[in-house]
Amino acid sequence: MRRSATTLSRRAIGLIAGVPTGLAGLGWCGLAWVAGERRARTVTATLVRLERARLAAWYDHHAGGARGGRAYLALRGLTGLLGGYLAAMGAFVAALLLYGGAAQLASGEADLLPLEFPGLRLIGSSWAYGLVLGAIVLALTGAWSAAVIGVERHLADRFLGPDPNEAMTRRIAELTVSRSGIVRAVDEERRRIERDLHDGVQQRGVALAMLLGRARHTADPALLDEAYVESRRLLDELRSVAWRVYPTALDTLGLREALTEVADRSAVPVRVAYAVGGRPAPEIETAVYFVAREAVTNANKHAEAGLIVVEVRAREGEVAVTITDDGRGGAVPGGGLSGLERRVRALDGSFAVDSPPGGPTTVTARLPCA
Repeated sequence: MRRSATTLSRRAIGLIAGVPTGLAGLGWCGLAWVAGERRARTVTATLVRLERARLAAWYDHHAGGARGGRAYLALRGLTGLLGGYLAAMGAFVAALLLYGGAAQLASGEADLLPLEFPGLRLIGSSWAYGLVLGAIVLALTGAWSAAVIGVERHLADRFLGPDPNEAMTRRIAELTVSRSGIVRAVDEERRRIERDLHDGVQQRGVALAMLLGRARHTADPALLDEAYVESRRLLDELRSVAWRVYPTALDTLGLREALTEVADRSAVPVRVAYAVGGRPAPEIETAVYFVAREAVTNANKHAEAGLIVVEVRAREGEVAVTITDDGRGGAVPGGGLSGLERRVRALDGSFAVDSPPGGPTTVTARLPCA
C-alpha cells in the first residue's frame, strides 16, 4: 500500500513537472528556425536530455537510444501542457468539492438541494453532493492522468528509443554475451561437481575400501562396524552432492518446498517469504532456487549473520527473489555470484548485489515470467 501511494505521488509530480518542460519544448520548436543549425541541435539535445531525466526519475521509464528531436518536443509539449493543465484543474476542483462537503458535514449547516433528471427528482444534502461529485472528479482526474502518462511513455518509446537496426545490433550483442556466460557457468559447475566428488565422495570411498580390505583379512568386528559407519557417511555425502547439483524437491514439490529445504540445511536461521500464485516456468524456478541457495551459502560462510531472509514475489510480469542478511557486508561480485548473474542474464533478467561495509547484504534477482 505504501509503495503504491509513493508510486502514484511520484507520477503525479512527474506529470506536473512535465508542464514547464513541455512549454519549453513548444517554445523552442517555435524559435528554432531563427537559430543556427548547430545551436538548434545543441538546445534540442539538452531539452531531450531533460525529458529523459524526467521520465526516468518520476515514471521509472528508461528510453534507450540516441534519437529525439523537435518532433518529439512538439508532441510531448502539447501532451504535457494539455494533460498537466487538465489534471491540475481536476485535482483542484475535486479538492474544493471534497473540502466543502466535509466542512458542511462537520458544521451541520448543510442545505437540501434538489436534483432533477427526466422522470426523476432527487433531494439530498449539499455535503453529500459535494463528497460524491468530488470523488467522481478525483477518479476521472486519476484516469486522465494515467492516460496522459501512457501517451508520454509511448511518445518516448517512439521518438527517443533506438531505431530497429540499433535495437537488433544491441540484442545480438546481449545474446552473444549471455551465450558466453552460459558456457562459462556450465564449465564452472562441472569443475565444482568434480571437486565435490574428488574431495568428498572419492575420499570416503577409498577409506571404505581400505576398511573392508582390513576387515576381510582380520575378521575384526570393530573394523566391520567402522566400515558400516563409513558407508553411511559415503551415502550422506552422495546425497549432499546430488542435492547441490539439483534437488528433486524442486521438480516434485515446487520452489517453496525446495527453499524450505535450503532453510532447514542452513546453520544460520533463514526466514522464507513466498508470494507467488501458481508455479513459474521450470527455468525460472531453477534460477530463483540457485540464486537463493548460493546467497544463503555465502551468508553462512562469510557474512557472520544472525538471520537471513529470503523473499520471493511475483508482480508486474516478473518473479523477484531478494536475499537479505544482517551480517558484516562488504560482499563484492565474483565467484559464485558472477555465475548466478550469468544464469539470470541468460533469462533476460537482472541481478544486483548491495553490500555496504557493516551490512546488511542484499542480493536481488528479477526474472520475466514470459
